[in-house]
Amino acid sequence: MLRTNADKLVKISVVGEVASPVFGRSIYRISAGGSPVVLPGVGGITYNVRVGDLACGWEADHVEPGVSVENKENDPRFGQGANVALNVLSCIGNEAVVVSGDAKGGKGVVVGKHGGIEHVLVDFPFETLEKLMIGDKILVKAYGVGLKLLDFPHIKVMNMDPRLLEALDPKPVGDSLEVPVTHVIPASIMGSGLGANHTFSGDYDIQLFDENVIKEYGLEDLRLGDLVAIKDADHSYGRIYKQGAMSIGIVVHTNCVSSGHGPGVTTLFTSSRGKIVPRIDNRANVALLLKLREDL
Repeated sequence: MLRTNADKLVKISVVGEVASPVFGRSIYRISAGGSPVVLPGVGGITYNVRVGDLACGWEADHVEPGVSVENKENDPRFGQGANVALNVLSCIGNEAVVVSGDAKGGKGVVVGKHGGIEHVLVDFPFETLEKLMIGDKILVKAYGVGLKLLDFPHIKVMNMDPRLLEALDPKPVGDSLEVPVTHVIPASIMGSGLGANHTFSGDYDIQLFDENVIKEYGLEDLRLGDLVAIKDADHSYGRIYKQGAMSIGIVVHTNCVSSGHGPGVTTLFTSSRGKIVPRIDNRANVALLLKLREDL
């Protein structure tokens, strides 16, 4: 058993509502190949795309699996402070509960955080999805911010509920930690999301425009909810390229057509000194780790 400070963490309520899909002033996106396309994107209740499903191959751009949640109750003192709190305090693996509407009482699990649009993504069983309505309130029992691995000072943990850490069951290897992942990805193909000064919310994207790289790293079968390693990437204080560093994240939205974009990754672990050893395991997916689906 890894020693952590889980008994010292605060569990606190945050809330949001099911967010509507949105489009900008133009309904078109310009693909990396120069073609204008119209596709489903962020927001809404996505009935047929959940964690465990492929991240690529959909007629989609940045589609978020399950339910997209946003807090729109702006406090004039803090602007978007309530939605920032929802996004920062929610952690992958947190329990989410529907507290209004026909699906009231339905329980789900936080499975992602999407930057830019600033949505928290929640997986619910299909019978709950069928009852949900845009605008329904979702309470998240936020727990995990401040989580530390007491025997691994050179590894930072973020955005992760301790129960996901327990289910993942990483193994000590000397002063490093072996973590199961489905893929190892070079930092050189990471795109949109660079430039942030923290990684306690949001994501950054895996660019999949180079067929040779896709083949070399086996990225054609990336799934939503996969845990992936990004080599030569340090996420300690934002996302930077650093040789020898290693970060682990979770795939949170589908592939994209726009230049610089692709399946998004929310950070779970990072080590600027490379004290994380990825181990390939094709079952390292949150849908399987937390038993969210019976059909996989």
